[in-house]
Amino acid sequence: STTRRIIDLTLPINPEMAGVQITQAKTVLNDGWNASYINIYSHSGTHMDAPWHFEVNEQTIDQLPLDRLISDAWIWDLHEVGPKEILGVQHLKTLASDFKKGDSLLLRTGWSKRLGPDVYRDALPRIGEDLAHWMGKYKVNVLGVEPPSVADVNNLEEVTKIHQILMQHDIIIVEGL
Repeated sequence: STTRRIIDLTLPINPEMAGVQITQAKTVLNDGWNASYINIYSHSGTHMDAPWHFEVNEQTIDQLPLDRLISDAWIWDLHEVGPKEILGVQHLKTLASDFKKGDSLLLRTGWSKRLGPDVYRDALPRIGEDLAHWMGKYKVNVLGVEPPSVADVNNLEEVTKIHQILMQHDIIIVEGL
């Protein structure tokens, strides 16, 4: 029998994150309980991109079948990649021959350690077109990345193209791991 583990890779939301505001709404002393207002940009911290995000189709996150989020996954170590590096099929090395269609792929770059400074958002390693097409060919189920995006968020053409390639192949994108 195969032992399965659930591993939480999400970044905890905190008020120091870009796009996150948490303010006190109630206190035990004044109101009898503690409660907060949370105002959060939809792409703060760990998040999934819906196909609607780039108008690939009209599917929103709440329409994704939950069973799609449970699958065998490869965690691929890419710690050697640098800022602004474009990730290609060559970065997969032996994985390209071992990957089973329908598995998920989590790219471990160590980028989450850069959370906070502008470099986290502005110099992220990103998915190249050849890798995006390879993922489509191999029917990657879920693609998980540590940076806040799979592509350069400061380059509208690139960010649109990479998201559309992945989403047209029905790949679920999880960013900000």
